Amino acid sequence: MRLVGITITLWLLYGPMVLAAEPFARAKLEDTGRIVPGQQVLVDVEVLVPDFFTSPPQFPLFDLPNAIVTLPDDRAQNMVETIDGVQYAGIRRTYAVVPETSGTFTLPPAVITLGYSQDGKPIAGQTTLPSTSFTVEATPGGTTASLTFAARGLTIEQSFDRDPSTLRTGDALVRTITVFAENTQAMMIPEVPAATATGLKQYSKPPKIADGVQAEDRTMGSSRTETITYIAEAEGTFEIPAVSYPWCDLDTQATEHAELPAMQVTVSKSAPAPTGLVPKVEEADTQLDRKRVWRQYSLIAAALFALAVVGYLTVRAFPWARRRWFALRNARQHSSKRKLKYLLASVLSDDPMTVYRSLDDWTKSAGYGSIGQWVAATGDKNIARETEKLERELFGSSADHPSLNRTALAAAIRSARADRSLHVVRRASSLPALNVSAADA
Repeated sequence: MRLVGITITLWLLYGPMVLAAEPFARAKLEDTGRIVPGQQVLVDVEVLVPDFFTSPPQFPLFDLPNAIVTLPDDRAQNMVETIDGVQYAGIRRTYAVVPETSGTFTLPPAVITLGYSQDGKPIAGQTTLPSTSFTVEATPGGTTASLTFAARGLTIEQSFDRDPSTLRTGDALVRTITVFAENTQAMMIPEVPAATATGLKQYSKPPKIADGVQAEDRTMGSSRTETITYIAEAEGTFEIPAVSYPWCDLDTQATEHAELPAMQVTVSKSAPAPTGLVPKVEEADTQLDRKRVWRQYSLIAAALFALAVVGYLTVRAFPWARRRWFALRNARQHSSKRKLKYLLASVLSDDPMTVYRSLDDWTKSAGYGSIGQWVAATGDKNIARETEKLERELFGSSADHPSLNRTALAAAIRSARADRSLHVVRRASSLPALNVSAADA
């Protein structure tokens, strides 16, 4: 009776802790101050599981009304945390949300799928994005008709490929405008409102955007570069209008205007083309043998005809040859044998994550749905032991785990590959055997 009481007491103390050891997610805003429309709001989402991950969580993109949501390609951050005596492994990703209007925004309960270990067995699981809200206030001095771009440290610069005061008719003048800003993505930087220059024909190239750009003062940010080409079609003096670029400074919470000055362009008349003596055309030698001339013409005509035939056949055969070459190269690059070669080299030299990806790629090319299916199909204890070490090293919550034996893993893969090639399943023929002997009859 006393033993039963002790058992019940232990269950009441530790039972809820065991039941609570399930995957969960939590979210936190990096921006805790005032938020305005057009500002990039970073939301850190952490997914935690007991023990370790067997497959990483799949963070989904979701729709949020009146906002633009992106998941930047930043590297996921691993973490380990102990909660109520249970050790959890976690992975953190950051969403970037750009609200387009003022108001309250709430993240939807998006589903995050994952895989984790429970009692030493990999199982599939999922969790939902927790409800997280933030309030966006109207931009000071802004209007609801247009969205003001919000950032920090914005600068705008322009340059010309030549002196605008030394053009001649027919010349081209290339203008480059670069916008740099911090705490934003390059895709969110608006285009430069460059007005048309009267008297100059204007052409614009597609903009170039870049993230992770370092400014002259070593600050990191994003940039947008626009290139405009002006063609001087007539002589005279023309003006490229000034540029006023509106934006909201997140440090001062005020609407600012970055300015580019107007530029005067002077076009003079083109210099006359140089003249020279008209070359004399010598008369053909009237004594030239007509028969030899016609023979030369015939040879030239035959050569041109042969070239035309070769060109025609080349044009007709080129698409087929090109497709065939690409198909052969593709098949060779994605063959199971070549991937096995890369896998063995990766096991002996690359980092654990690259080894895991190479192993996953090879097992799928060999016809297995996952690494786990391949391990189960081989029935090899050495493979099971080394792949478990690899997964614990990558996704385990504890730093105390046996280190991966790369040589043993490579040898086990070679052994499993050799065994697999010997056990080929042959389909039984539906036709009777030929030359049946009397004994068989």
